[in-house]
Amino acid sequence: MTEDNDLQPIVAAEFLALADLLRSVPAEAWDTPSLCEGWRVREVIAHLTMPARYNDKQFMAELEAHGFDFTALSNDVAARDGRAPVESLVSDLRSERLHHWAPPGGGYIGALNHVVVHGLDVTVPVGATRISPEATMCIVLDDLTEGGTHQHFGTDVAGRRLEATDLDWSWGSGPALRGTAADLVLVLCGRRLSEARLGGAPL
Repeated sequence: MTEDNDLQPIVAAEFLALADLLRSVPAEAWDTPSLCEGWRVREVIAHLTMPARYNDKQFMAELEAHGFDFTALSNDVAARDGRAPVESLVSDLRSERLHHWAPPGGGYIGALNHVVVHGLDVTVPVGATRISPEATMCIVLDDLTEGGTHQHFGTDVAGRRLEATDLDWSWGSGPALRGTAADLVLVLCGRRLSEARLGGAPL
C-alpha cells in the first residue's frame, strides 16, 4: 500500500502531464464546457491551480471575504482567475508550490484525486487522450471505492461490482458496471457520461 507521503511525486507528475497536454490543445478548447457544471476548461484549471497563486494567508482572506462559503469562493476565483492568459494557467500547473500542496485533512491522496478528476473534467470534453499511469489510476480508484471517498459525491456503490476494461482493477460484488479506469473515476465522482461509454447497469 502506498504511503501518503510517497504520493507527492505522483501528484507532481500528474500536474506536469496535464500542463504538457493542455499546452498542445487549440486556444478555443479552453472555452469548452467542462464536466464541472457551469465551468469551462479555463475555470476548472483556474480552480485547480489556486494553491499556486494564493498562500494560506491569502486564501483565508478570500474565504473570510466570501463569508466562509467555500463554494462561493471557488466560483468567484474560478471566474476571475479563469480570465488569465492560457500561458499563465499552464505555468501555474508547473508550480512547485502547487506540487507540494495538499488539502487540509486530505493529504496527498486528496491532492491526487483533485488533479486526476479535474484533469479528466477538462480533457474528456475536448477529446484529448490523457492516460495516467495504471498504478496511479488504481490508487485513485481504490481510494474512491474502498477508501469511501465516493460518498463525498453522493455516489452509491453498495452491492455493486466495478470493472476497469483497460487495466487489471475491479472492486465489489453484484451487478457489474464496466468502463475504462478514467470513466469509472468520473462516474464515482458523480459526473454524467454517455451511456455508450459504459457497460452494464448504471449506478
